Amino acid sequence: MDSFEWNKIAGWTLAAAMTVLALVLFTGEVFHPAKLAKPGYIVEGVEEVATAGPAPVADKPIEFYLASASVDKGADVFKKCGACHNAEKGGAAGIGPNLYGVVGGPHDHMPGFSYSDAMQKTSGQKWDWDELNTWLTNPKAFVPGTKMAFAGIAKPEERAAVIAYLNSKSDHPLPIPPVPAEAAAPAAAPATAGAPAAAGAPAATPTADKPAPQAGKAPDIAPGSTGAEKQQGTSKTVPTPGSTPS
Repeated sequence: MDSFEWNKIAGWTLAAAMTVLALVLFTGEVFHPAKLAKPGYIVEGVEEVATAGPAPVADKPIEFYLASASVDKGADVFKKCGACHNAEKGGAAGIGPNLYGVVGGPHDHMPGFSYSDAMQKTSGQKWDWDELNTWLTNPKAFVPGTKMAFAGIAKPEERAAVIAYLNSKSDHPLPIPPVPAEAAAPAAAPATAGAPAAAGAPAATPTADKPAPQAGKAPDIAPGSTGAEKQQGTSKTVPTPGSTPS
């Protein structure tokens, strides 16, 4: 191929590149992309301002939920724990320790099991109701460094059911604790400022300046005067028969 052919190829290539560039510039002038009001993707590290809404309601004490907890429901929820734990008497340990008799026992209640260093630091603590509830809510937050990878149980009703089930798996189940008085009593409705008085409410207390009217007697209003005049502090003098009005 001689130099003339190469020049033609180079010329056509240059012409094509210039044509594409011209089209890009032309379309950029004609079409202007609109900016989205909200990005279609999430940028990591940018915090989104939360809209105003009702504040989340805090969980009641675990004793409140234990009062109505179902052992059968707890057995069903415990199935998600069954991959790592056994709760039967004499059962072998799995990835986690056997949990028979765990309620009321120490944190390292199963002899011979290889607990994590973090759990061994809390070995003197007892698995009471509150401790089990906190652990089941978020194990890693309760004992940082634990080898347990379970994320936790969000619903307090399900946590109480699991605790009730584990309590039944014992030679000496503990009695369910009573519900605290502050958790059992319903919250009083706050009084609304400026609310109208309920029907049948007692009238305002009379004072020396405004005595209460006697039963069966209308308020003292001078004859010939109107209620508006009485309220404005004015009255008309009614002449007596035979007298000359002044």
